[in-house]
This record gives sequence, structure tokens and C-alpha cells, in this order.
Amino acid sequence: MAKFSINVNGQKRDFDADPDMPLLWALRDLLDIKGPKYGCGVGDCAACTVLLDGKTHKSCFLPVSEVKNQKVMTIEGLSKDGSHPVQQAWIEEDVPQCGYCQGGQILAAAALLKAKPNPTDAEIDAGMGANLCRCGTYPRIKKAIKRAAKMGGSK
Repeated sequence: MAKFSINVNGQKRDFDADPDMPLLWALRDLLDIKGPKYGCGVGDCAACTVLLDGKTHKSCFLPVSEVKNQKVMTIEGLSKDGSHPVQQAWIEEDVPQCGYCQGGQILAAAALLKAKPNPTDAEIDAGMGANLCRCGTYPRIKKAIKRAAKMGGSK
């Protein structure tokens, strides 16, 4: 066991964990942050997506020891009241079906819009390609990203 102190959603959080523990388990089991989901455990589905210093990372296989001084953001940290343009566009376009992948999808979309405030279809496909949706809501996801871009989704 080792002591860790990481910045999660703007708050310093301290905990003890095995250095090889995946960040996902530290977030869910030790810090009670349930937004990142366990999907595949090998980084293929991206239901576990978090942002580290604004960049997408799959937390299911990222050892907590590698987080170091990076800022971790989960879906809970995107906005306190659901007012982020990506969240609003997701609602307006009725994106979720089962909803399991939505935290990771929304964070990936927010990171994409931060990097490319007005992405083309090809840039959306490339930026979102790592995030799988079992329900196949990809057309609605693309529409929501375009809507969020018009709403200033790169905030």
C-alpha cells in the first residue's frame, strides 16, 4: 500500500492504495466517484474515460501511481449543474439510450471540442472512435457534438 493525493474534479483527495491499482477502481471504490464505468477492463470500450489535464484516458488500466500531479476530471466534474454545452446538447439531441457509455462519451466530446472547437465529421469520427456505444447512438452523438460546437462547447 502507498499513500496517494490526487486532484479529482478540482478537489484534493487522499487515499491509500496499491500503486498498481487501476485509477478506475480508486475512483469508484475508494473515492466513491461512480461516473466512470467498468466496461471491458482492457481499454477497448472507453466507458471508463476520464480527462487527465484535459486529455482523454481510459482509467480501467491506468495505474493510480501514474496519475502523479495531473488533474483528473470525471463526468461529475464537467459541470456542477449539467450546464456544460456538451451535456445540454446531449439532452437536446436525446443521445442516451441505455446510458452506460455516456460519461465517457461526453468527456471525449468535451475534450474534442476543446482541441477542435468546430470539428468536421471526419474529426468527430477520429476524436470519438475510441468510445464504443452498444446501443449504436453514433448518429445522435455526432449531432450533439455539432450542436455543442454551435453552443460554445469548448468552454
